[in-house]
Amino acid sequence: MVKKAYMIIDLDLCIDCNNCFLACKDEFVDNQWLPTSLAQPRHGQRWMNIMRKERGQFPLISVAYLPTPCMHCENADCMVAAENDAIYRRDDGIVIIDPVKAKGQKAIVDSCPYGVIWWNEEEQIPQKCTFCAHLLDDGWEAPRCVQACATGALVFKSVEEKEMEKIVADENLKVLNTDYNPDPHVYYKNLQRYTHCFIGGSLAVKKNGITDCLAGATITLYKGGEEVGVEISDAYGDFKADHLKPNSGSYLLEIKHPDHESKTQEVDLNTSINLGTIWI
Repeated sequence: MVKKAYMIIDLDLCIDCNNCFLACKDEFVDNQWLPTSLAQPRHGQRWMNIMRKERGQFPLISVAYLPTPCMHCENADCMVAAENDAIYRRDDGIVIIDPVKAKGQKAIVDSCPYGVIWWNEEEQIPQKCTFCAHLLDDGWEAPRCVQACATGALVFKSVEEKEMEKIVADENLKVLNTDYNPDPHVYYKNLQRYTHCFIGGSLAVKKNGITDCLAGATITLYKGGEEVGVEISDAYGDFKADHLKPNSGSYLLEIKHPDHESKTQEVDLNTSINLGTIWI
């Protein structure tokens, strides 16, 4: 069986350091790697584009980062949009835009549902991540972005399809958008960090005229009478119940602490919400 190229991106490990982006620029700006790519423009293109989403409200805020390279899809829309076989898939699954045949085909840019194809105005060609195909062909074990990732958020795999299917199942990997059907070769770990919401807040108490944070309280989250999560408030009284689906409706929070009376609070969840200070 032929081994194919895949990338796994763990959102829990991405810290937006942009080492991957800079490594990509270092490899492709002012460098032509024919037949797979012409030089990438110095400005305006991000073959590894790190998206950002701020969740919650001050002061309880979480920021998630979403690295988005080309997905190297099996059912690539760009291949359908391309004329003259200007886009092709290699035996290892890497999708390449032919920099000669694709000249003038700007429609290819708009064909990508992930928005990861860029237009080179000077060369009049569409361009994107190639998984550093020229380096892999030269014996490298991973693209430059993976090599440069300081936290291990990016992992490159060259494996048979059956082995990748097992990895996807074992590690609970997800694709970026299930509304699309392109069968991408880029998978995400902990994708809910970017796509899902949280309910958070800070617990506080007043005792003998002293206001203090309430640490060690148990916050149980219910939906439709069923328990969906349990959190413990930290030393500052803060808690955050994460990985909840947006626009998922009504939840009930039950707050318990051995030294205080229990309290419940209803929350209607649309997007991530900071409930502020909850007095116990």
